[in-house]
Amino acid sequence: MIKMVLKRALRMNPKDNVATVIADIEKGDQIAAMLERDRQIVEAKEKIPFGFKIALTDIARDDAVYKYGEAIGKASKFIQKGYLVHIHNVEGSRGRGDLIGGENLI
Repeated sequence: MIKMVLKRALRMNPKDNVATVIADIEKGDQIAAMLERDRQIVEAKEKIPFGFKIALTDIARDDAVYKYGEAIGKASKFIQKGYLVHIHNVEGSRGRGDLIGGENLI
């Protein structure tokens, strides 16, 4: 029997749809996104460097990206589960002075 080695990622809140990988990830690696005793398994669809985010679910364009249970931005295009989540596919909204009132948090 072949034992599959799972690489790990950290999920900080049950609401999170991304997790931070804690090792360099190669396409095809199986990732265990941990939140206390809960473990969600996702297959990496591309290389993801240490410390970057992986999508735990499909995220539709304009949907909020959640980390730490908070919206950190919105998807600027469709992000498929298992892909890198970074500035190429997320538009940040925190601290933006060009948004009116409380709208700067998604």
